[in-house]
Amino acid sequence: MPPSSAPLSLLVVDDDDDFRESLVSLLVHLRNDVVSAPDLAGARAQLSARSFDAVLADQELPDGKGVDLLDDPLKPPGTEVVVITGHASVSAAVEALRRGAADYLTKPTDPQLLQATLSRLTRVRSLHKEVQGLREELRGRGRLGPIIGRSPAMQPVFDMIERVAPTDASVLIQGESGTGKEIVAQALHELSRRKEAPLVAVNCGAVPENLIESELFGHEKGSFTGADRLHRGFFERADGGTLFLDEITEMPAQLQVKLLRVLETGQVQRVGGSTPIQTNVRVLAATNREPEVAIREGKLREDLFFRLAVFPIRLPPLRERTGDVALLAEYFLQGHNKTHGTDKRWAQGALQLLERREWRGNARELRNAVQRAYILADNELRHVDAVAGTERAAAQAAGVLSIMVGTSIADVERALIVATLGQVDGDKREAARVLGISLKTLYNRLNVYEAAGS
Repeated sequence: MPPSSAPLSLLVVDDDDDFRESLVSLLVHLRNDVVSAPDLAGARAQLSARSFDAVLADQELPDGKGVDLLDDPLKPPGTEVVVITGHASVSAAVEALRRGAADYLTKPTDPQLLQATLSRLTRVRSLHKEVQGLREELRGRGRLGPIIGRSPAMQPVFDMIERVAPTDASVLIQGESGTGKEIVAQALHELSRRKEAPLVAVNCGAVPENLIESELFGHEKGSFTGADRLHRGFFERADGGTLFLDEITEMPAQLQVKLLRVLETGQVQRVGGSTPIQTNVRVLAATNREPEVAIREGKLREDLFFRLAVFPIRLPPLRERTGDVALLAEYFLQGHNKTHGTDKRWAQGALQLLERREWRGNARELRNAVQRAYILADNELRHVDAVAGTERAAAQAAGVLSIMVGTSIADVERALIVATLGQVDGDKREAARVLGISLKTLYNRLNVYEAAGS
């Protein structure tokens, strides 16, 4: 039998000593670089020490299943997993491939089938290196998927996204309001194997408490007053793809219990229904609260936190991203130019002024400021300090809001909402209480401002 076309670095994981040694010998004979481990713990130790092109893992191991390595954060991007089993079944093979396994082999291993698998792994490795080269080129230009930034503070974030995106691990994205948590969720989806399936985003604070269970899990026709048709919830709509739960700490406590059960079983039950529905959904969540504080205040169940935070990612505020303000401002401006067919530009020194600002509202505040500067400018964007004007002054004022005569009611309302959010450190529920409006109304207003700034 001819050797494989190119040597691969391989990790064999199997608790059957005789089989493991014979497979290692065969792979070495085919001129591959091979190490082995008897269980998942040994495999994880090897994965933390070096990288591999592929892992060939037995389906049943003393401390888990071979497919568990597909979602393991220690597995680097580009490391493929081939599942091997002595108890072959069509359903097990389909399940392994559905979860992202590169191939499925049975014991005893057919040398010709093994050779075909190695050839496929070699082609996949070449493709991965090509894709990785393109990603590194984009990162050099300050891009990772939809994320903009080349500051030192963002490099660890990029590294974590690239490592966890190809897996199905749950991710909890933490960061101040306006730091781009939804954009990170979008990047995780676009860099995953689920990218062709839907990415469904839901703001847990924007859905009324009496409707959120129905929105998440769906409801049967006639299950309650007004349920005049069957409704598929967010989990069903995201099947095969990714569900992003923003503002997870705003979800009612009793619903957090049901969400935990869904995450553990993969099954949802519509309101008014009796038959569980199997779903295949990767869940990402986000919060602008410190999880420990949210748990202590009863806003987040500790068991749900541990289930969601398999892989936490913390986003730095814009004030810590040296150099990214100018990069983002230029990106936002070019977006307006492309949309409106213009060629406006920054005046000399304007970007330097932007870099010196604190941007308490982070990238969202910067984006809105750039939009307003764009609207006011003829050819060059100059007066950036005036653009953020009402919003920034309002957010920083100690309980005092100054409004110029002639300001529109809409701008006054927006300034008041932004100022109040600044006073309560971004706590939307408290801001709604202070303003005397419902939480849903507050979210509706913020969604309008968000759309206007896009």
